[in-house]
Amino acid sequence: MAAITFVDVTLRDGNHTYRHQFTPEIVSATAAALDRAGVDIIEVGHGDGLGGSSLHVGRAAASDQALLQAACRAVRNAKVAILALPGFGLFGDLEMAADAGVKVARIATHCTEADITEQHLRRAKELGMFTVGYLVSAGMATPEQLAEEAAKLESYGADYVNLAESQGHLVPSEVAARVRAVHKAVKIPIGFHPHNNLGLAIGNILAAVEEGASFIDGSLKGFGGGAGNAQTEVAITALKRAGHQVNADLFGIMDAADVFSRQVAPQPMPVIDNDSILMGYANVYGGYIHPVRHAAEQYGCDPRELVLRLGERKVVAAQEDVVIEEAQRLAQAMRKAA
Repeated sequence: MAAITFVDVTLRDGNHTYRHQFTPEIVSATAAALDRAGVDIIEVGHGDGLGGSSLHVGRAAASDQALLQAACRAVRNAKVAILALPGFGLFGDLEMAADAGVKVARIATHCTEADITEQHLRRAKELGMFTVGYLVSAGMATPEQLAEEAAKLESYGADYVNLAESQGHLVPSEVAARVRAVHKAVKIPIGFHPHNNLGLAIGNILAAVEEGASFIDGSLKGFGGGAGNAQTEVAITALKRAGHQVNADLFGIMDAADVFSRQVAPQPMPVIDNDSILMGYANVYGGYIHPVRHAAEQYGCDPRELVLRLGERKVVAAQEDVVIEEAQRLAQAMRKAA
C-alpha cells in the first residue's frame, strides 16, 4: 500500500468558487484546522495563483502576501504552498512567497507547454522551495504527450510532477493510463489533482494511486472550481479504507471541513449541476462555469450550447475572451435563425 502526501487546495482552488474573495481571517482559521488535522501541504492564494488578481480573471479581496502570511502564521507542521502560472506569477512574487514562509512552489502551465515553467522552477529551487511541475488540463493530452512533458519538468529540477485533471473529464481507466505512462518516464514522484464534474474524482484518485501516484490533491467539502475538487475528507477516508497510509486524522479532517464551511457560510458548496456535467463531458475547464453563465445571460444564448462550442474550440485556462466570442456567435446565429 502507498504512503500518500495529501495536498489540500481549498484555500487556492476554492477561491474560484468564492470569486477570489477569501480573507486572511478565512485563510488563518482554515489553515490552522487543516494543520491540526495533519494535512501535509496547504495551498493558498488567488484561484489563478500568484499574481492572478486582475480584471481579466477576478480581483482578489486581499493581497497574495496577506493571504500567505496568514496561512504561514497559522500552521505548525504543514507546509504552505503556492501555485504560480508563469505570466501571472513573476520572480518577485516567488521571492515574496519565500519571504512569507512558503515552502512549496507549484509551477503550472498547460499540459503540453512544460517548457514555459523552466525559469520559474529553477528560481523557486534557488529560493529553497520544494518545487512541483504542474500540468494543467491533463485530459487534453495523450499519455505519451504527458510522459514527454513530465520528463521536461524532471530535467528542470521539479521534485514531483502533478497531473491536474482540471475538467473532470477522464474516467478511471484514462487516469490510470496517464499516470502509468508518466511513471515510466520519470524517476520523481507523481501527483494527481482531480475535479468532480462526472462524479469520478474519488475513483480517479484510487486509479492514480494504484499506478504509482503518491501526492493527492483535494479540497474541503469539495470546494473548488466548477463542480469542485475531490472532497478532502472523503478522499482521505477512501484512501485509508483502501489501506493506504495518509497522515491526516479522520476526525480531524472532518472537523476542518466544518471549520471551513462555517467560515464561508452561507456560500453553498459546489454541486454537480447540469452545467458542470456538460463541462466535464465536453472537456471544458471548470473555472469557466461563472463566465459561461454570465455570457449566456448577457447575450441570450443557451449555456449548454456555449459549453459544447468551447469544447470544440479546445479552450484552456485564461481564455475568457473566447467565452465571450462564442456567446456572441451563438446569439448572432440565433437571431439569423429567427
